[in-house]
Amino acid sequence: MIGAGIGSRIGRNADIHSQGRYLPPGHDAIAKPRARRQGGAEGRTPSQRRIFLSLALFAACFALVGARLVGLAIMGGDGGDNIAVASGSTQIHRPDIVDRNGEVMATDIATASLFADARYVIDPAETARQLVGVLPDLNVKDVTAKLEAGGAFVWLKRDLTPKQQYAVHYLGMPGLDFRNEQKRVYPNGKTGSNVLGMVDIDNRGIAGIERYMDKSLGRADDTGRPNFDRNSTLMLSVDLHVQHALRDELEKSMAEFRALAAVGVIMDVHTGEVVAMTSLPDFDPNDPMASPDDTRFNRATLGVYEMGSVFKAVTLAAALDSGRVRLDGRFDATQPLQVARFKIHDYHAENRWLSVPEVFVHSSNIGTAKIALQLGGEEHRQYLQRFGLLTRPQIELPEAGAPLTPARWTELATITTSFGHGIAVTPLQVASAVSTIVNGGFKVEPTFLRHNEPRLGERVISAETSATMRGLLRLVVMEGTGRKADVAGYPVMGKTGTAEKPMNGGYSRTKLITSFISAFPANDPRYAMIVMFDEPKATKETYGYATAGWNAAPVTARVISRVAPLLGITPATKPQESDVLREAKLVSFGTANGQ
Repeated sequence: MIGAGIGSRIGRNADIHSQGRYLPPGHDAIAKPRARRQGGAEGRTPSQRRIFLSLALFAACFALVGARLVGLAIMGGDGGDNIAVASGSTQIHRPDIVDRNGEVMATDIATASLFADARYVIDPAETARQLVGVLPDLNVKDVTAKLEAGGAFVWLKRDLTPKQQYAVHYLGMPGLDFRNEQKRVYPNGKTGSNVLGMVDIDNRGIAGIERYMDKSLGRADDTGRPNFDRNSTLMLSVDLHVQHALRDELEKSMAEFRALAAVGVIMDVHTGEVVAMTSLPDFDPNDPMASPDDTRFNRATLGVYEMGSVFKAVTLAAALDSGRVRLDGRFDATQPLQVARFKIHDYHAENRWLSVPEVFVHSSNIGTAKIALQLGGEEHRQYLQRFGLLTRPQIELPEAGAPLTPARWTELATITTSFGHGIAVTPLQVASAVSTIVNGGFKVEPTFLRHNEPRLGERVISAETSATMRGLLRLVVMEGTGRKADVAGYPVMGKTGTAEKPMNGGYSRTKLITSFISAFPANDPRYAMIVMFDEPKATKETYGYATAGWNAAPVTARVISRVAPLLGITPATKPQESDVLREAKLVSFGTANGQ
């Protein structure tokens, strides 16, 4: 009616005023084709031009109103509500995450999500029934309730597959529509999941590197959403092939030893780059809620554990570096060590005086405790601090655990921490400490981002001490508790660790944390690694033992034999012994017979 009224008025004005003459009703000079062809725009009078302008303005107004009505019909609701909904559900376009070789570990794909304008749904119950027929994971009762509420914008299901979208579209139900969105996908499934983390339904990072990207790389917009450079790509330090090999070996070994959990970390000793990290059990980031909650707990960077005898490497490195203990020093391990009401025993007691290399090779708690006491409690604590074992590591992942340390650094605390009890740290921190010990003595800061140059920090121990420790760590594998960790062609250095788990104010004799720290190749260490099991069980093949030398050490060998070629390490044709190793063997076994 409005359009008709305006049109009739315009018609009458044209009849009266066209070219200043009176025209009979129904005679439209403006609309005559011949007049347009002959006179053109230049031949029109001012009155005609005003009429044309009026028509153009009215047409523009009607076009705007029409477009708005179409938009409301599609989206539903009043203007304010719809603006809020559209803004709140706008998806985040995230950059790809790739491994150090450029292989994709996380990317975005376009998907469709189903929503309803319930005001246009004719029969909510029937609509719900038909929807559940093609989307069986929906609930008829829930969908009916949403549609009966009459909301202008109601999410029904996010991230439909093309097949699901076609099935819903084919129903032809009024009030249903789709919105294009972004979905994060992880092509490698569980591999690297504890590094990558996950995103929420709106593509926001909520764990792992995904969370780091939002906090550090995404420039937040007015609504608080991270806004990424869509052309950027984040390159990690992780090598996807090495990551797969590590996870595969740990998964098989975890089943073999019926362990509650397993952890592995491989780190470049010169850059701190984590080339592989696994925490089992793990989850599929494509569907993280399908796995139990504990699978999303990162035991490698967030879990803290009393690591046992692997700490002896740090204690001995500190003692030798301080000058208070010499390689040819000897310590009485003939009797258990009594401290207040506590008695310190050796697991495999030698019951004799031990040289410093023997203390390390035989993993003597008594000898290590006496080495720490000779070093001094305060100086021991300071070395642990310099190794980065007393503070939370500064890493890209938000899942970074803070160590549990003694409230007071008493004599007993010095003794127990010397062999890895009374202090709990993350496996990642231990891997960093091992890197520092073998790389010449420089502190290593772990990172999950690729770096092309060494990133060595302050000096923690001297180059001479580092060389000595490399010899002693190699000796443990050749002559001590780590024999099963050695690999033909890829000589390994390392140290076993078996710790009783704290239970009910004491320690359990049957529930163990076993671990093996290593570095390879021993003649020129490039990578450090830790393998850890939580409560492994003895097997027939381990002759009833569940200690690190029988599980963590052989698994280390399996991993190194697979990843060393992937890391470009050329196998050694003939094992090489350093001068320090020969000296350590001479001191260790040349004096033992006379004591």
